[in-house]
Amino acid sequence: MLSLLPERLDRMTLIGAHCNDIAIGAGGTLLELCRAHPGVTVTAMVLTGGGSLREEEERAALTAFCPGAKLEVIVHDLPDGSVAVRWERVKQSVEDLRRAGEPDLVLGPSPHDAHQDHRALATIIPTVFRDHLSLGYEILKWEGDLAQPSAFLPLAEPVLREKIAKLHEHYGSQRDRTWFDHETFAGLARIRGVQCHARYAEAFHVSKLVLGVAPLTGPDPVD
Repeated sequence: MLSLLPERLDRMTLIGAHCNDIAIGAGGTLLELCRAHPGVTVTAMVLTGGGSLREEEERAALTAFCPGAKLEVIVHDLPDGSVAVRWERVKQSVEDLRRAGEPDLVLGPSPHDAHQDHRALATIIPTVFRDHLSLGYEILKWEGDLAQPSAFLPLAEPVLREKIAKLHEHYGSQRDRTWFDHETFAGLARIRGVQCHARYAEAFHVSKLVLGVAPLTGPDPVD
């Protein structure tokens, strides 16, 4: 198995449809990357939950999951379940986020995700962040939509424990959900760890990856 490490990581962009999506899908990865790259700039945008308790939870959680980062969190107020029918507003929000800076890494929902909000957002992201490394995180849920991922970030057991503890600490509104428990998060991480010769891991989907020994130049992408 080949390991690929980015030459630099100065800026990350995080995108989620709902508060807690980013932390559930990539919380361990954020802990690892932010500690490995002190002072990294992180811009996070969530489409729903603005003006509610969910926004307060999200701001506190992402602060905890991005230690030492220069963090900006944007939480919009779209209704849950409405992302697909508010395409123009969602596209504009992602385009505004793109203009905020040039990220070295974009984390967003997986295109395999069956939730209508996640899937619609995953469709938009590559049309805006067209020349960036974009990883699609996965969220285990009732729909049974997990697909085989193509990229893995191994997590040491203490990091996984920290992730799960922070999820329960900061997302109190979700604690009564049957799937929001230690076994759910640890179980998927154990499976993904087996698949990359680690104890635990978070996994991601990559739609396009360019390999080279020097920067590539050429015409702008065609619509």
